[in-house]
Amino acid sequence: MNRALKLTFQSPALRGFATNGIKTLSRSPYCLPLAIQARSMGGSVPAHFKPIKEVMMGNKSHMDFMPVPEGSWQESYQNAQRSNNLLLAGSLVAFGLTYFIYWKAGFYYLHDFPNYTKYIPQGNFGFSDKPNDGSSSSPSSDSLQNSPPPVSSGGDKPSPPSHVPPPAASETSVNTDTEEPALKFPTHAQYLLIGAGTASFGAFRAIKSRDPKAKILIVGDEDSVPYMRPPLSKELWFNENREEVEKLQFKQWNNKKRSLHYEPNSFYADPMKLDSLENGGVAVLKGKKVVKLDAKKKKVWLASGETMTYDKCLIATGGKPRNLPVLAKADEEVRKRIVLFRNTEDFKELDKVTRSSDSVAIIGGGFLGSELACALGKRGKSSGLKVYQVFPESGNMGRVLPEYLSKWTTKKVESEGVEILANRSVTAAKMDEGKVVLTCDDGHDMRVDSVVAAVGLEPNTELAKTSGLELDNVNGGFLVNAELEARRDLWVAGDAACFYDMKLGRRRVEHHDHAVVSGRLAGENMTGAAKPYWHQSMFWSDLGPDVGYEAIGIIDSSLPTVAVFAKGSPQDTPKAIVEATGEGLRSETEKDVSVSPPSDSVRLSTPLDKEDYGKGIVFYLNNDKTVVGIVLWNVFNKMSIARQVLRDGAKNEDLYEVAKLFDLYGTAEAAAESTQAAASS
Repeated sequence: MNRALKLTFQSPALRGFATNGIKTLSRSPYCLPLAIQARSMGGSVPAHFKPIKEVMMGNKSHMDFMPVPEGSWQESYQNAQRSNNLLLAGSLVAFGLTYFIYWKAGFYYLHDFPNYTKYIPQGNFGFSDKPNDGSSSSPSSDSLQNSPPPVSSGGDKPSPPSHVPPPAASETSVNTDTEEPALKFPTHAQYLLIGAGTASFGAFRAIKSRDPKAKILIVGDEDSVPYMRPPLSKELWFNENREEVEKLQFKQWNNKKRSLHYEPNSFYADPMKLDSLENGGVAVLKGKKVVKLDAKKKKVWLASGETMTYDKCLIATGGKPRNLPVLAKADEEVRKRIVLFRNTEDFKELDKVTRSSDSVAIIGGGFLGSELACALGKRGKSSGLKVYQVFPESGNMGRVLPEYLSKWTTKKVESEGVEILANRSVTAAKMDEGKVVLTCDDGHDMRVDSVVAAVGLEPNTELAKTSGLELDNVNGGFLVNAELEARRDLWVAGDAACFYDMKLGRRRVEHHDHAVVSGRLAGENMTGAAKPYWHQSMFWSDLGPDVGYEAIGIIDSSLPTVAVFAKGSPQDTPKAIVEATGEGLRSETEKDVSVSPPSDSVRLSTPLDKEDYGKGIVFYLNNDKTVVGIVLWNVFNKMSIARQVLRDGAKNEDLYEVAKLFDLYGTAEAAAESTQAAASS
């Protein structure tokens, strides 16, 4: 290579090109070593120049220049952390000192304004002694509207700086019309109860008993405070005083007057003043519906656009009445004549319609349908109202009562003046000459003025779709644990809760007693009780003042039953038990009093032969011959015994002997002399 470069430089024509080439090679990225450049230019090589190979080896990359760490990596890490912590602590001290100085200087009193964004500062806050462009130091009338309210020196909040000039007298009065409007709803609740029904009532009573100074806010979509629903289909229809009915007052079977509402309006606090109450209270936000809930952020959204946060929340949205598809798809004129009976507004509408109509049809043979049929049938006897009841079962309450007892119940309803159309389903509905024509699957037509759909209830779980809460695919309702908790600090009670029953498995119950008990348990757990749900709730139904029953457990007519009956007496009626206890809600009085046993003259009868179901006990059995449900027919205040039988799990026992626990026969001697009447199906 050196020889070639020498020849190049000896030629005058090529010397310029060679020189330029060497310059190029000496620049980046080529960067030939100086020794190579010298050799390329010809001539003798200085003695101190290193050979090319040695130069190349010296230019190799190595890490000898990097410092060698001292000590272990843990020590280095701890030293770095110590430095960072010192820096953080110094920053916090500086921030706190700065905040303290600003606070003492009065720069943090803007929170006294309803809307501090409209505050217009006046004066110079001590930064300059010069007035603003020669203008008066007195604030204008506009600034007076935004000036902070005075705060006493003894309060928690500092007073405005003394160098802010006080308001001066002005000829122009302060215009208060431009002030921000007051809020119409609270933005936070210590205890938030969604739904203003019986479950919420039970919950707030339990909360107040454990936390007397609790501040509880109930949000309900109805324009009413919490009220009881059972009298809507029972006693309220038997009150002849129109003024009392309009006030939602009813007379119990003992003629004692009572209001439908649990507590009067005066009991509840103003929602906007709830947070300022020293001893707490309960407030109801009426006509508001919660449409979304964020369990993580503890925040709810209302249909009207407002938002609210909470500390603890209960979902007690209850249920909504089902409708038949044939009615839901009918013409608009037909739908206007249909009542889905559930709340006080439905009662008022049906009460008004039946007072001016000639005929009404009730679709459904369950609890609600049968109770309304008896109530309207009694009204029809005096007003001439024609009442029809149609259902697909063979008798009234055919899905819960044994067939023989269901047929006897049907005769009882017919005796009230109701025309029963059993084993039939409505297949069409249309308007004809101002009447609703209902066509059954057997071709029978009914021409009526109005229709009541009493075909069941479905849980109101709209919140689950918008809030990401789990539902039970089999029973419906919000899925909750044994403590009725769906999420942290979020509980569900009442008709909408699907809970685990330690004896009967996962269930969902739609009765008054369950709403009371589950609401009470949820309220206790909201205050830290952490109790599981073990209570076996009961339910009851009255077909007027003379026939009624109480039930507990799984009541299903498809299960095998064993029944024991005795001849009844005038004391074995709903009217008699209300007169004895003074309370129409029998879930509240099952332990108050023991009904006096019948006299020795009471004897058993054979129910299937004489159809004399004066009073009796019906046991429902599962496949293992274990009692899973009990109906007390015209037997009252014995529910604690029924609970004990279910709790003990009576299996393969002589149920005639078990029935003696209910004192069905009056005395042991009368029972020994009587003949057993046990019907199995």
